[in-house]
Amino acid sequence: MQSGEVVEPRELADWLLSRGRSWVTTADAAELLGIPETHVAPTLARWRHRGHLFSPTKGLYVVVPSEFRSWGAVPATHFIDALMNHLGHAYYVALLSAAEVHGFAHQRPQVFQVMTPARLRDRDFGRVRIRFITDTSMGGRGVDVVNTPTGTMRVSSVETTVLDLVAHPNLSGGLSNVATILGEMVDEQRIDVGRLAEAAAAYPSSVAQRCGWLLDYMADVVEVEIDTAPLAETLDRPRLVLLESSGGKQGERDRRWRVTVNSIPEPDL
Repeated sequence: MQSGEVVEPRELADWLLSRGRSWVTTADAAELLGIPETHVAPTLARWRHRGHLFSPTKGLYVVVPSEFRSWGAVPATHFIDALMNHLGHAYYVALLSAAEVHGFAHQRPQVFQVMTPARLRDRDFGRVRIRFITDTSMGGRGVDVVNTPTGTMRVSSVETTVLDLVAHPNLSGGLSNVATILGEMVDEQRIDVGRLAEAAAAYPSSVAQRCGWLLDYMADVVEVEIDTAPLAETLDRPRLVLLESSGGKQGERDRRWRVTVNSIPEPDL
């Protein structure tokens, strides 16, 4: 970063905001402040304590505008891309957080969920709670790049979000909550089953089976027609699976999806 001027530590946050910057690295801060990199952390400690800056990981400082200083941080959407790029890991915003971005937040998520192939510790900053889900097979899944107040971030596409929710009901408020979100998507005709079938190739067949059953079930609940044939056509003699993998083994068997319906979802619609 070439600024051509030395910035006082007390002015750094406002200086960055006035220039459309929402974060700074240790190296950038050292150059702006005209000090060695080893002096950045102690120099900025006072302004971190006052809530003008926070550091989501070593070597990265995020500016906290005045409207968020009571939070102790800024919303995760404001810095997740900077954080993951700084750490050098692929990612996408996932599960309930992705559903919220796509307009299907039946209940506001209590944590911000991020899918990544890396093993990262969860992070809490004031009100902001980031939870990382490790999945080494996430590469190649459909992702949307969406605008945020400070730039952009990567979010699972609607179809990837659907499959992730079905694959991880325990991280998504349970099977009934997953069914609720899928029902809302079906009702608003937001799911392209052709794209869903293509996306399902990146998941175990059991995910496609459970997903197909849930879509048919929720289409009946919301009284909307949806042609799930493209998804069914991706299945080649799948083995019988439980609808709720952690449940009992008793239940009616659905022949089309080869699913034992061992739990009936109770959607909140």
